[in-house]
Amino acid sequence: MNFPIELPGHILQLAANRKIDPAHISEQHTHGHGPGGMKKNKTVNCVELTHNPTGITVRYQHNRGLDQNRKEAYALLITKIEEFYKGFEDELNKMQHKEEASRRGRPRKVKEKMLEEKRGRSEIKKLRRKML
Repeated sequence: MNFPIELPGHILQLAANRKIDPAHISEQHTHGHGPGGMKKNKTVNCVELTHNPTGITVRYQHNRGLDQNRKEAYALLITKIEEFYKGFEDELNKMQHKEEASRRGRPRKVKEKMLEEKRGRSEIKKLRRKML
């Protein structure tokens, strides 16, 4: 994986774990905007990265220099992709756990307690009946 810019080791490790291909990332550079004077508004220093398979887009412009913004934008994009996949995996794990729990049924002690409560309720209801 050869990213077009030098990235920190932990970010490269995340990209390697998720098999993020740099060819799937489209990069655009635009003029800056916001406060910061004429230098920021005239130069191209805003970076917009889009990961095509997931559709995640990151727009970054915190520094005046394009190189620093590119580094931080790539790092941010890779961490957002990681969070996206982790959230997806967490949802799958929750669903699997729920299905397993429903297949297992209730534990014996819980069933006994529930039946005992039902018996107590039925005794109360028997006392409410009209005597003939």
